[in-house]
Amino acid sequence: MTSSQKLSAVGPPAAPGDPQTVREGGRVVQAAVPPLVPAPRQGSLGDIPYSNAAEAPGEVLLSRKEANGVWRDVTAAEFCQEVTAVAKGLIAAGLKAGDRLAIMARTSYAWTLLDFAGWAAGLVTVPIYPTSSASQTAWILADSGAAACAVENVEQSRLVSGRRAELPGLRHLWQIDAGAIGQLTVDGRSLPDALVTSRRQSMSPDTVATLIYTSGTTGRPKGCVLTHGNFFAEVDNATELLHPVFRSVSTEPASTLLFLPLSHVFGRMVAVGCLRARVRLGHAPSIATEDLLADLAGFRPTFLLAIPYVLEKVYNTGRATAEKLGRASSFDRAARIAQRYGEATVARQVGTGPGPSLGLRLAHALYDPLVYRRIRAALGGKVRYAICGGSPLGKRLAAFYAGAGVMVFEGYGLTETTAAATVTPPLRPRLGTVGWPLPGTAVRIAADGEVLLRGGQVFAGYWNDEGAGVPQIGGWFPTGDIGRLDEDGYLTITGRKKEILITAGGKNVAPAPLEDRVRAHPLVGQCMVVGDNRPFVGALITLEADGLTHWQRMHRKEELRPSELVADPELLADLQKAVDEANSTVSQPESIRQFSVLPVDFTEEAGHLTPSLKLKRAAIARDFAPQIEELYRRRR
Repeated sequence: MTSSQKLSAVGPPAAPGDPQTVREGGRVVQAAVPPLVPAPRQGSLGDIPYSNAAEAPGEVLLSRKEANGVWRDVTAAEFCQEVTAVAKGLIAAGLKAGDRLAIMARTSYAWTLLDFAGWAAGLVTVPIYPTSSASQTAWILADSGAAACAVENVEQSRLVSGRRAELPGLRHLWQIDAGAIGQLTVDGRSLPDALVTSRRQSMSPDTVATLIYTSGTTGRPKGCVLTHGNFFAEVDNATELLHPVFRSVSTEPASTLLFLPLSHVFGRMVAVGCLRARVRLGHAPSIATEDLLADLAGFRPTFLLAIPYVLEKVYNTGRATAEKLGRASSFDRAARIAQRYGEATVARQVGTGPGPSLGLRLAHALYDPLVYRRIRAALGGKVRYAICGGSPLGKRLAAFYAGAGVMVFEGYGLTETTAAATVTPPLRPRLGTVGWPLPGTAVRIAADGEVLLRGGQVFAGYWNDEGAGVPQIGGWFPTGDIGRLDEDGYLTITGRKKEILITAGGKNVAPAPLEDRVRAHPLVGQCMVVGDNRPFVGALITLEADGLTHWQRMHRKEELRPSELVADPELLADLQKAVDEANSTVSQPESIRQFSVLPVDFTEEAGHLTPSLKLKRAAIARDFAPQIEELYRRRR
């Protein structure tokens, strides 16, 4: 008996674009949305610059920041010419179709140029996080069999050079800030453009486009094989669905500043999607608050692709500024009004409420020039939409931004699904969820709560995993995440299957929602919930550097060292408020009963975080075992 034959009931016919839902035992267990666009039967991502140049040669597709800080526009024709020149240089270097080209650099114009030039030359590109260690880098280069590697700077060049003896297949190492792009252009100048055309024409949607290595929270990273067809299924349906974001709905041309790492599938999908949809794209290499705010002010995007950390940072910076000016209570009232206004606006949008009351509208109008306009200004001044992924943003912050005039669309996906598998549908938001299945995608909830996925963006399998193919449960890809579908097919993620804690009392606890809620506090850098086989749930909390500096200044405790601050009664009281707020969302047995503040942060360098800032739980539990034991000694 197949899984479809076991289904007890099918929901009513869906409106165009609405999920078709399936029920079992009185609950929705499956939701699917048909594709909005047909899948291409030929071509590859390498064709995108050439199609753009042929159809709209003078249209501005990218802007690159010059050394003097000025953003210079790049047209479709100019980008295509650069792609061809670099692709010829890669071919001149002896790289053959199917060879792997690794790219290790921060988010930049050169990164995207090398990516598309690699595809135009028929290569498979392999991103490496610029913060990767020598051993991580060597593993990816060796496992992928990379024939060439482009790095950003001399430090990365030395890092790779130091492991060349382990990499006999690595024939080329290029350094971007030492003129690698210009040198490749010179090297390929004598080759005819027809060579690039021939390479492009040899590829199809089934050709491998990239190997993206997973973060490796529990072991060595695995290379996810993503085809050109996987990207087409993802970006074509996403841009069609999100046309208010990717395409201009006013006289203001759509644009975005990409600050997500291109080593991550989310950032990569954004770059491909923008070039495919002809949305002006800029690159920002740093997410340090001062650097990013300056780039946002200079570029002035109309929408953003972000992770919760960035939106939390903008909010917390706004509150810290208000507190410094003695206006913290005013900011907090404005935030509460924005949340109520956002919730009421969304309710009216989806037909579940009348919208903001007259009093709420008047209060909102009062605080718009004082608070909300400043929040929008911090994002560049023109942003009206943001797409957020990586981890849940939380209903409170999503409602605040909606009330401040920035609608946040949340999404959910994995490297194995070429980024988003679900996304908030425009004009049909539901705060606190990660939206509906992306068109062309189906979501199913297994008996144990695991989220299963199916769609054209699901990867082709893991590299060097011959014969294994894509992991499947009855034809579905198992994500390892736990979630639920509501009556209308909206998905909510509640935790990771492997991370579920079981207390000594037998209570199952998903740590991620609690951690995300605590981490939203401006004083908190990271939070890891513990409690497996323990009598109650506890947490390890690290302090966020900027938030702590501000707190010390406001409380006149600049002289205290980290070892003294972690025991400061006032600091602990403020952190208790963050824990209490997180606890308000769960039952008493699931709540955090004790927490310990650490004098150091979790970092990638220390082995506690992955490059995408996910917790390496086993390493943290090992390195901070004494602090965890102390949590439970306190209650004995």
